[in-house]
Amino acid sequence: MAAKKEYDQSTIQVLEGLEPVRKRPGMYIGSTDERGLHHLVYEVVDNAIDEAMAGFCDTVLVEIQEDGSVAVTDNGRGIPTGIIEKEGKSAVEVVLTKLHAGGKFGGGGYKFSGGLHGVGVSCVNALSEWLEVEVYQNGKIYKMSFKRGVTQHPLAVVGSTSKRGTKVTFYPDSEIFETLDFNYNTLRDRLQELAYLNKGLKIILSDRRPLKENRDEFHYEGGILEYITEKMEGKEPVLSSPFYIDYKEEDYQIEIAMQYNAGYNETILSYANNINTHEGGTHLDGFKAALTKLFNDYGTAQKILKNDEKLSGEDCREGIVAIVSVKLIDPQFEGQTKGKLGNSFMRAAVSKIVNEKLGEYLEENPKDARELVNKSINAKKARDAARNARELTRRKSVLESTTLPGKLADCSERDPRKCEIYLVEGDSAGGTAKQGRDRRFQAILPLRGKILNVEKARIHRVLESEEIKNMITTFGCGINENCDEAKLKYDRIICMTDADVDGSHIRILLLTFLFRYMRPVVENGHVYIAQPPLYKVTKKGSKQENYFYSDDELEEYLVSIDRKGEVQRYKGLGEMDAQQLWDTTMDPEKRTLLRVTMEDAEEADRLFTLLMGDEPEARRKFIEENANLVTDLDV
Repeated sequence: MAAKKEYDQSTIQVLEGLEPVRKRPGMYIGSTDERGLHHLVYEVVDNAIDEAMAGFCDTVLVEIQEDGSVAVTDNGRGIPTGIIEKEGKSAVEVVLTKLHAGGKFGGGGYKFSGGLHGVGVSCVNALSEWLEVEVYQNGKIYKMSFKRGVTQHPLAVVGSTSKRGTKVTFYPDSEIFETLDFNYNTLRDRLQELAYLNKGLKIILSDRRPLKENRDEFHYEGGILEYITEKMEGKEPVLSSPFYIDYKEEDYQIEIAMQYNAGYNETILSYANNINTHEGGTHLDGFKAALTKLFNDYGTAQKILKNDEKLSGEDCREGIVAIVSVKLIDPQFEGQTKGKLGNSFMRAAVSKIVNEKLGEYLEENPKDARELVNKSINAKKARDAARNARELTRRKSVLESTTLPGKLADCSERDPRKCEIYLVEGDSAGGTAKQGRDRRFQAILPLRGKILNVEKARIHRVLESEEIKNMITTFGCGINENCDEAKLKYDRIICMTDADVDGSHIRILLLTFLFRYMRPVVENGHVYIAQPPLYKVTKKGSKQENYFYSDDELEEYLVSIDRKGEVQRYKGLGEMDAQQLWDTTMDPEKRTLLRVTMEDAEEADRLFTLLMGDEPEARRKFIEENANLVTDLDV
């Protein structure tokens, strides 16, 4: 038996400098996967955006270099280059090597700032194999380099320039990150969002890696008004023009853009100092409260609402598309992830200005006002019908002992973490899947044809759909605001459809339902797409069968055997027998599953609306613009 180690003063460790970041990177950047990798870029970009918010920068350039490093350049004031007497080092070195060091702690450097904790760029330095910084200031070029957070060369003048600003170039550390491959689209989406939120700011993204060359430039003089236009793509507007507020006080700013559409979904994005507050907060609470009060007051005053009839917040927000962006001194966020704004005064400030400005709008635009209140009343009627349907379902469930759908072939395992369920189109493929599965942990739920397109239906119609009711009952986690991921009975929900046009359509309908009604299930990685093979090749003179999942794989194999093989193109799961389906698509040891992620929920929201909504012209335009992505189409 090993001797017990004493717990005394010798066991206490003090991590110096940037050591804590390298020891526990997740505490500072959230994770060391692809999400954390991109977070490094955002931390450096945030410093440039802070310069823009302070009025000293109008252009930010983000470049993915040929070697995979990233350079971020701004034309702001440049990090101060003078010596900080207390530290005996240049301000550049202190900012890059000391945690909680920066111009954002009330010293007058920045009025509004997203990077509050002063750990941003120093974290990037700590988690980079190497980092170089150039400062263009006072007609000179100052340069300094680091390796894994340790200074290699002190700040020195290396040339002269007429430019001003800062350039930070870094290469992430492979000892820290699971991947070093930056995703251009991920960076593009965030940088475009920042350009919308900072009207007039130009942000350029450039990819110079071989075979990945790309470039985008974002510049929106209209700011979030242009953002609303993008979010409304494919949706039928209700207001004659978007409602807009741009209000400034000494200590805070409020910018809101809002439009309604004829659909039923609510899309509100909230930001504080350019940080996407995914969990909302006081600014969003103030906006919602003012909206509900105004609609009720207007409806009562105009006698559109009867007796003591009251609209709920949900009723008033049906079909809304809104951006709520505030900037304030010393914002209080919950945790380093900054997911929720906590400053209580912002609730009253936003509520007051929305009450005042939107109240004026409703009075001046009576047609729009009546349209909105009537839309909300219709939403209330639909919600009441849905509630009655739910209550009826609950009462039935008590009498029927919450019986599961008759077509469900459940698994024997009772630990949800070990269970998975396949959603299969049709009884034929469902029967094959039931025979081929591993009954211990794999459940099968056959679905009849194409389910209801929930993008075009109110909730009471959704709850009348037999196939959707079967899924809700089977999954066990509830829907909408009652969706509780902890009650999900299967860790993996796998959409397994035919590899043809109809199969793709059914898969999109399933994903649309899950996205709209069980979003936490999608957000937390429980939804997958099965990848059945496209081809089977039986080699001549042999019983050996090989399966291929893409045209490229097939072509490579056919070349290797001089094309002496019999090729079968699978168009439906029913063409495979149970053993083949298990071997190719359901065996955890061999199968390929695509996880459906929500890295960009807003983009998914836009595409779902575009492809599944009521605007055929927008859908046609999208298909025309993306037709070149289709390399093989079976007609």
